[in-house]
Amino acid sequence: MSYAAPQGPQAPAIDVRSDTVTHPTAAMRAAMAEAPVGDDVFGDDPTILALEARAADLLGKEAALFVPSGTMGNLVSLMAHVPRGGEIIAPAEAHVFNDEAANYAVVAGAGMRPIAETPEGEMPIDAVVDAIQDSGDPHCPITSLVVVENCHAHTMSRPITPAYVARLRAALPPSLPLHIDGARLFNAAVAQGLPVADLVRDADSATFCLSKGLSAPVGSVVVGSADFIWRAKRARKLLGGGLRQAGVLAAAGIVALQDGADGTVARLADDHRRARVLAEGLCTQEGIISPGHLAQPVGERLDPGRVTTNFVLFAVEGGQTRRAAYLAALRDRGVGMVAYPHGQIRAVTHRGIDDADIEAIIAASGEALAATRP
Repeated sequence: MSYAAPQGPQAPAIDVRSDTVTHPTAAMRAAMAEAPVGDDVFGDDPTILALEARAADLLGKEAALFVPSGTMGNLVSLMAHVPRGGEIIAPAEAHVFNDEAANYAVVAGAGMRPIAETPEGEMPIDAVVDAIQDSGDPHCPITSLVVVENCHAHTMSRPITPAYVARLRAALPPSLPLHIDGARLFNAAVAQGLPVADLVRDADSATFCLSKGLSAPVGSVVVGSADFIWRAKRARKLLGGGLRQAGVLAAAGIVALQDGADGTVARLADDHRRARVLAEGLCTQEGIISPGHLAQPVGERLDPGRVTTNFVLFAVEGGQTRRAAYLAALRDRGVGMVAYPHGQIRAVTHRGIDDADIEAIIAASGEALAATRP
């Protein structure tokens, strides 16, 4: 009996909406087909165990946990660190605060205290310290976790330096844990030319995504101490994340983390280079302006120097109405970008985008601007 899959919306031919649109490599597909599997709830899926060991070793932590998504990775981390009624300090534009359906409140039962970031994506350390509540006053929640996002998406996906994390850690009470939401942590490592372990050395826990620039089809990893990972694993189970023969998914993650100049980690540098070329092309076009949020004053020309990883954030003159028309005109020309908060537009380079695609995007943008000129 044959089955015809329903036809949904077609992805644009040149898709820079996100690096989540990457497809698994041929090596990943082969590894998935051949992966030895077991039952992960019983702890006997050898491929998941191998991925977790590899991730813990790479990031310099005791243990790791494979989870289906970055959002689940962050949530189980919050649940493992924060008691109900506790408070989390995080950047005001952090993914954990704005883009995870308020799960910190709905599921973890915690509050969130946002701290405005600098244009480098860093919370001022003095502001973090001032926000800590631990006086024992029964009116106040108790600060139970501090979160850093690396790369920091809303500042053109700026990489956060190990030096900043070290200064922040030194300023916090020793008992207050620090978590890094590292959805694009390997982009941050490649952009800074550093081992990824350096970026989380002073953190108690971290997450990273396999399914963005690293090109795996699904999955993220949480790392930390063995005790923390045990609590996170219990939280994963509570959320319905008990995995069975999921080694077929973990196998792609192992390939993603392989060493070598042709590996998915090393080639992130190509994405960063292409993002800068794209920004250099866009900044010359009449009507393309700075995003005006955490980067440069709105109305100025887009500064390609702000692009250090694979995000290009910009705006178009004419406000929300023209932005919608510009995105539609791009789509008509086979290019997909997305509207981003604060009136911005986002384009994200990844393994599926080559140099010719960058040239085509720049040309399509010029046509879209002309078609939508007031």
